[in-house]
Amino acid sequence: MSDDRLTAVELGEIWAVLSPEERAEGVEHLDRGEAHSFFLGLSEQEQAAVLRAMKAGERRLWMRLLAPDDAADVIQLVPQEVRASLLETLDEPTRREVAALMAYAEDAAGGLMSPRFARLRPDMRVGEAIGYLRRQAQEKLETIYYAYVLDQEQRLLGVVSFRDLITARSDKALCEVMRRDIISVPDTLDQEAVARVIARHDLNAIPVVDAEGRMKGIVTVDDIVDVVQSAATEDIQKLGGMEALDTPYMQTGMVALVKKRAGWLSALFLGEMLTASAMGHYEDEIARAVVLALFVPLIISSGGNSGSQATTLIIRAMALGEVTIKDWWSIVRRELTAGLSLGLILATIGMIRILVWQALFHTYGEHYIEVAVTVAASLVGIVAWGTLAGAMLPFVIRRLGFDPASASAPFVATLVDVSGLMIYFNVAQIVLQGSLL
Repeated sequence: MSDDRLTAVELGEIWAVLSPEERAEGVEHLDRGEAHSFFLGLSEQEQAAVLRAMKAGERRLWMRLLAPDDAADVIQLVPQEVRASLLETLDEPTRREVAALMAYAEDAAGGLMSPRFARLRPDMRVGEAIGYLRRQAQEKLETIYYAYVLDQEQRLLGVVSFRDLITARSDKALCEVMRRDIISVPDTLDQEAVARVIARHDLNAIPVVDAEGRMKGIVTVDDIVDVVQSAATEDIQKLGGMEALDTPYMQTGMVALVKKRAGWLSALFLGEMLTASAMGHYEDEIARAVVLALFVPLIISSGGNSGSQATTLIIRAMALGEVTIKDWWSIVRRELTAGLSLGLILATIGMIRILVWQALFHTYGEHYIEVAVTVAASLVGIVAWGTLAGAMLPFVIRRLGFDPASASAPFVATLVDVSGLMIYFNVAQIVLQGSLL
């Protein structure tokens, strides 16, 4: 290798600023061992972009580095007219495996699984099974933590670990060693549900079966890490009040970046216009008691913050499977209690602040006690309402068939801002009637 050849570390440092064509050229000019490791370490989106930038005759080597499940994911990321040419770069057995995987929905267990796993027959002896696994391990297996015992129709009968095999007598029948209490998932199960099953049972891999119980592949924990990271990224972006990005941030074009954010931002802006309308509705009260306007930012931000907290907690609990729609009434009671408690805490702080400022600076006039009561009572009602609204909105959105993460924190804050103003000024009309109003 010449001294001036680019290394993988150097290529990684400048990767973000390179065009797809420059990235493809950089990968091809790495040392062969480094190039393979570097390419396999790229995200699926980056692999697809690099392959598209390569000449047709150069794609074969790089496509054949990918496991069937990874190859299927990459092919599904390229335009339809390019997919056939990428499939043709694979050898016939791998092509069949990839085509079978692509028949599944991308976000289902069948689309996530690897069809390459260690298989054994129930009539084998332990010694024979170990030798057979040794031969299989020389092939491109996804993992060899577990071996799966299948009958002639490929139905899953049991599972056996290497530890089970090594500690058993070599003449013992495999059907006596294998575990029959198998945890498996159907090939149509959503990938996030698969992730929850693997996390719940602390598995390194889980078998995927079809409706007839035939084993189709395995989903490994490293596949699940990608799923969890992708799902968490999508949820966080939605919680921030925008559409989820389809590509990593630095690879998203400026036009796409603006489009993903402009829609929600415009909707939130229109929603905040209702706040101005609400303020206009109470302009007579504000004119007679200008002191009320001083606390408007305090009031609406407290309601929005409490609502954002609640919706974030509930959305995350939904994502982890900790709560479902049937738990809504229990959550109403919990969040109403929490909202009232939080409101009382903020009301106490607000009242103390008003009393201290009045004593030091005489800021709020002769009716400062009534003003303090108005602010305190409003905070209790607004924080309780904001907490309840923020907790229930994800359930409403889920019930309508949408992603609960769409109940973004800015959306909840906007909703609570308008209703919070109404609560505040109505409380003011009751408390300050006959004094300031």
